[in-house]
Amino acid sequence: MADNNKTTHFGFEEVKAKDKADRVKGVFDSVADNYDLMNDIMSFGVHRLWKRFTIEMTGLTQGQKVLDLAGGTGDLVKMMSPLVGSAGKVVLSDINQKMLDRARVRLVDAAVVGNVEYAKADAEDLPFADNYFDCVTMAFGLRNVTDKAKALSSIFRVLKTGGKLLVLEFSRPVNEPLEKIYDLYSFKVLPVLGRIFARDSASYKYLAESIRKHPGQEELKTMLETAGFVKVDYFNLSAGIVALHRAYKID
Repeated sequence: MADNNKTTHFGFEEVKAKDKADRVKGVFDSVADNYDLMNDIMSFGVHRLWKRFTIEMTGLTQGQKVLDLAGGTGDLVKMMSPLVGSAGKVVLSDINQKMLDRARVRLVDAAVVGNVEYAKADAEDLPFADNYFDCVTMAFGLRNVTDKAKALSSIFRVLKTGGKLLVLEFSRPVNEPLEKIYDLYSFKVLPVLGRIFARDSASYKYLAESIRKHPGQEELKTMLETAGFVKVDYFNLSAGIVALHRAYKID
């Protein structure tokens, strides 16, 4: 039986765990129309390099099946679709219907069709068969999941033996001076950018807070190993502001 009194964090705010998904949905409903613009502004375009590195690490080949969780407006899917070809399949999954709708329009406009499917799904309870995907990717979505351990177990279940998980997420800067500059940018500049360009400072305040509540590099590595993944490693990008974790399912 679910514990209706269980709490979790929504940014720095403590909320009932059962309410977090709806709160996160509200954030992404609010930012969906300006999501791509804000990604470029917030990261000075560097998010494109982080995502391209992630795609390079997938090692995808023709005919493979890949799941992109929290796929947003389809940046990763756009790059993975040609790698798996017409014999393969890319499933873009997101818990937010508005983001899925934007992804579909954006990808169709870019002629990314034929081997792409869309699924509204919760990472904690994926509606896919066991041992189905060759690869699972998740970019900037895990920190928004209520029960991360449950989501990692769900991902482990749908991966084939020998399959690979790649989690791209904000993390911890590796040196103190950069960390101080990053904190200043996150808490002082980011909400202002959100107000100017997206008419929404609160959602970007949540973004900054959610990053600080997300597990750091070593903690997330341990969580992946606890979920059953092996050969877990990570790559610090932009001096640890972002990290890409790579993990495998062997049995």
